[in-house]
Amino acid sequence: MSVPLRGARVLLTGATGGIGAAIARRLAEAGAALAVVGRREHELGELAAAVGARALRADLAERDEVEALIEAAGEIDVLVACAALPASGRLLGLEQRDIDRALEVNLRAPIALSRRLAPAMVGRGRGQLVFIGSLSGTAATAGASIYCGSKFGLRGFALALRAELAGTGVGVSHVAPGFVRDAGMYADTGIALPWYMGTRTPQAVAAAVADAIERDRGEVTVAAAFNGAGAKLAGLAPGLAAWATRRLGGDAIALEFEERQAGKR
Repeated sequence: MSVPLRGARVLLTGATGGIGAAIARRLAEAGAALAVVGRREHELGELAAAVGARALRADLAERDEVEALIEAAGEIDVLVACAALPASGRLLGLEQRDIDRALEVNLRAPIALSRRLAPAMVGRGRGQLVFIGSLSGTAATAGASIYCGSKFGLRGFALALRAELAGTGVGVSHVAPGFVRDAGMYADTGIALPWYMGTRTPQAVAAAVADAIERDRGEVTVAAAFNGAGAKLAGLAPGLAAWATRRLGGDAIALEFEERQAGKR
């Protein structure tokens, strides 16, 4: 069952990130009653004031703060789980605390929020759970084993949960952006992509989220044609996709990501 955004009570995590902020603006414009969540209190307050939302500060890497957030949120019709950490770096170069933090934010927190919020939605026969994933949840790349692992896990969770909740009136959507310009993890690196790779805007991701909520889309990819096709190939033939990535210089790009995102673990 789809959920009309006008008047819907929406909880949005990761709102102070560039893509999260774009989602917040799009949902607010559609008339949602929005509660925005982030770690950075000042930026969160500014965003909340700009879009007319409630500000709920929480660090989703801390389990007690996740529980406190659930209590503070109250009744929610739509969850949009957007918060994520890049966790860039090869496994042997990462500290366990960095791995744990990324898994808490990227995977455990969305699952915990869903487990606590979904029963009330099912009881009302209406709701939507939206998970912002990544093409890295379909196509694995070197230098991002933890990020890919968390996004593969999130995609699997979302698709399985959609099947579990079928017929309850509660929908589940997985939105998978590729490279996003102007804001977000890729944009923050400043890396120039090869000519054959394209990007999409934060506003395109936000529009896909709104469409997923209002039309109960199961899975939506927001990516340039080449990147979307590459992810489909990776899903069907991961070995061939890995070979093609190496031939096209993908490993060098991955190394550059690793270096430029090292401080964001």
